[in-house]
Amino acid sequence: MSAQVRRRLRTEAVVLPALGVAVAVAAVELAPRLGILPRQSFPPFSEIFGALAGLLGDSELWGAVRDTLSSWALSMVFAILIAVPLGMAMGSSRVGALLMRLTIDFLRPIPSVALIPILVLIYGTQPSIKVALATLGATFPLLFQAMYGVADVDPVAKDTARAFGLGGWSRARRITFPSVVPYLTTGLRISASVALILVVTGEYVVGVAGLGREVLIAQSGGAYDRMYAFIVATGVLGLGVNLALLAAERRVLFWHASQRGQGADE
Repeated sequence: MSAQVRRRLRTEAVVLPALGVAVAVAAVELAPRLGILPRQSFPPFSEIFGALAGLLGDSELWGAVRDTLSSWALSMVFAILIAVPLGMAMGSSRVGALLMRLTIDFLRPIPSVALIPILVLIYGTQPSIKVALATLGATFPLLFQAMYGVADVDPVAKDTARAFGLGGWSRARRITFPSVVPYLTTGLRISASVALILVVTGEYVVGVAGLGREVLIAQSGGAYDRMYAFIVATGVLGLGVNLALLAAERRVLFWHASQRGQGADE
């Protein structure tokens, strides 16, 4: 790829996302002022941004971010501990898949939010309720990615490893794990987004400390600029989590064809 093409691709990678954000901001600014959206319940972006700027020096925002982020991280740890071993067991064993598949297929379509009444009965209104809710929602994407990753291991490679006398651990380290890791990184990014959504949802619905509760309090008090400011902060937090996971994925999968392709494009 020529240097000119690489420069053009780098420019597009910066300019086009910035243009998309600018269009969205302009739409949010103009829609209430033109009467497309009700001004009393949807302030222009300039007012939302002003409220957000005011919150940046407020410990209330950072305390809510800390509560949300810590619950998200804990739920991700639980989801990984549950999903990865179970998914790999299902992917590597036909018997394991048959034992668990029907139960998992029954539980997966149930919306996690629909389980909130049950979780309230079990956990009350303690912070653990949002961790349990997010863990349930984040487990399934990661579980299926682990299962598909193991099932996608090249059978010829496995047979070749056996023919060369490699033991079970050596086969797992040299063949199974490299095949599964790209699936797991994708599953982690999907599960991370789901977990963050459900943590904030639990905070909003149940009133547990975090960004979701701050949105609820601002809404109840009619401080809509402050409410949208907390929503924007939640979106920025989610964007930061996704970018961090993408950066980690590039470092972990530097050897993978997908990352080599990205490097060439950049």
